Amino acid sequence: MPPGDSMTEGTITPDIRIKELEEALSTETDRLQKLFAAYETQEKELVDARAEIEVLEKEIIDREIEKESLESIIVEKDVRVRELEMKATKASKRVEHIEPELEKMEEKYSREKDRLGKVFGIAEELDNDLRMAVTEMKARDDWYVDHMKIFEDLNKAIKDRYDMIERAVESERKSQHMARVFEERLEEMVEARTQEAQEEGSNSVEEDAPSEEPTEATEEETTEPVEAAEEEDTPSEEAEESQAAWGDEADPWSSNE
Repeated sequence: MPPGDSMTEGTITPDIRIKELEEALSTETDRLQKLFAAYETQEKELVDARAEIEVLEKEIIDREIEKESLESIIVEKDVRVRELEMKATKASKRVEHIEPELEKMEEKYSREKDRLGKVFGIAEELDNDLRMAVTEMKARDDWYVDHMKIFEDLNKAIKDRYDMIERAVESERKSQHMARVFEERLEEMVEARTQEAQEEGSNSVEEDAPSEEPTEATEEETTEPVEAAEEEDTPSEEAEESQAAWGDEADPWSSNE
């Protein structure tokens, strides 16, 4: 009890004491509620902080993984850069050796370019000539198609003429062959008649009969083969005269043409 209260202890009633205690209780209750509210707030902040810590820890882990991957990538990049630098060095050295060859290739390229330009010019000329030739051939084909009937008729007429000439030559050959056969047969018959006449003449001379009648009969017999031979010679002479009349230049089938 405070020292000031001891002086007034006899004056404090129980109601006042209860009232004071109630006020103190209400004050303590308010203070405890505020403390509880602050505790709840702190607890929420702690939960949020823990969640944030977990998130940050995950982020840290992810960052570490990313850092390791980046370091590996950097290492690979360094290795790649070194390789590229080595390749660039080798390429520069190679270029130094290749520059003379490059100059030669440029000269060859310029010569080939000129040559191909000339070839291209010639190709253009040939193409123009080809187009003109195609145009001319098309005109020729059109003309041929337009006059095809005339050519067909002419070809048919020429073929008919050759056929007629072949038939005429064949018939002339047959007639000449028949004439030769006829002449041979005629000569054989004349020879046979002559031999018979000679044999009959020799037989008549050998006979002892001096009468005139046998002599006349012999003359008649000798004259008959001669007349028969002259009659048989007549067709061959007519065939020869007809052949001589035709001649080499005469065409017996000219009337048929």
